Amino acid sequence: MTPTENTTTRNTNTTTAAENSHKTVLRSSLGVLTTATATHGTGRDGDIPLPRLPGFVESAFSPLAYEAARQCLAERPDGGTSRPEAGGEAESGGGSRTAVALASTAGDTTTADLASRRMVSGRVHNPLLFMQATPNSVLGYLSREFGITGQMFSLSTLDDPLTELLSMADLLLEDPEVDRVLAVGVELGGSERLAAVYEELADGRGHPAPALPADAGLAAAVLLGRPGNGTPVSIRSAEAYDTDIPVGADAAGATRPPGDIQSLFDLAAAHQRLLQEGGSHLLVTGSRAPAFLLTADTEAKTDARNETETHAHQ
Repeated sequence: MTPTENTTTRNTNTTTAAENSHKTVLRSSLGVLTTATATHGTGRDGDIPLPRLPGFVESAFSPLAYEAARQCLAERPDGGTSRPEAGGEAESGGGSRTAVALASTAGDTTTADLASRRMVSGRVHNPLLFMQATPNSVLGYLSREFGITGQMFSLSTLDDPLTELLSMADLLLEDPEVDRVLAVGVELGGSERLAAVYEELADGRGHPAPALPADAGLAAAVLLGRPGNGTPVSIRSAEAYDTDIPVGADAAGATRPPGDIQSLFDLAAAHQRLLQEGGSHLLVTGSRAPAFLLTADTEAKTDARNETETHAHQ
């Protein structure tokens, strides 16, 4: 059985933002090991050319998901090589002790749109489009490259993907045989057809489609574990941020698309800042939505910084 055959899809659309605001997302603190982001064609600082990923064509979804995940795994001395045979689980992605969860509202919509257009026009179907149409395909590729054989999940949600991914990681880490959870979020731009899909998914709640060019995409990844043991930053649930801003808007009042992954980018930025400066940071995912408190472990943070500088000089 291949890793992709052992995947599970979890639909979280039945949970509303209002319901999320009244529950504790994390039952215990989590350790934030590494974070990474990848953007293409968005106009943001740091946009990169679309990475080439063998077997994946046309769409930015899988290449960006893989690139963010690769950066996360490569940043850790105990989890960063695409050659599992070189040193076993310690040098690969963690083998069976690493789980992976990928969140996206509608998955690889670029591939789905292209495949359906080819079908209705009577053109020959491209088998690569069939293979990459499911988000689990890139997880299978990732598992092969990094030797990950743990559980893999694809999540679909209209709510905040960071909240859902942290909740999933909290649950998975209850298993003593799991040490780390790689959480990845992906968001694509799209056509008028995608905008129509988002409008239907939003069910009249006024959420817009992602404001991205059709060929653009965003991906962010965070490698999570248990707190302590040298983990430089930890994250736990905090009280919901409550204002008069409507549910579904961000802290500035702007209405967010369903499944917007900006909070994952906010987590990555806060994580990097805490590694450098220490202290704590309140991460707000939206009005009357779950909030999270990130705290730096000063001693572990110093060790992590020194380790990074050592690698940089080698």
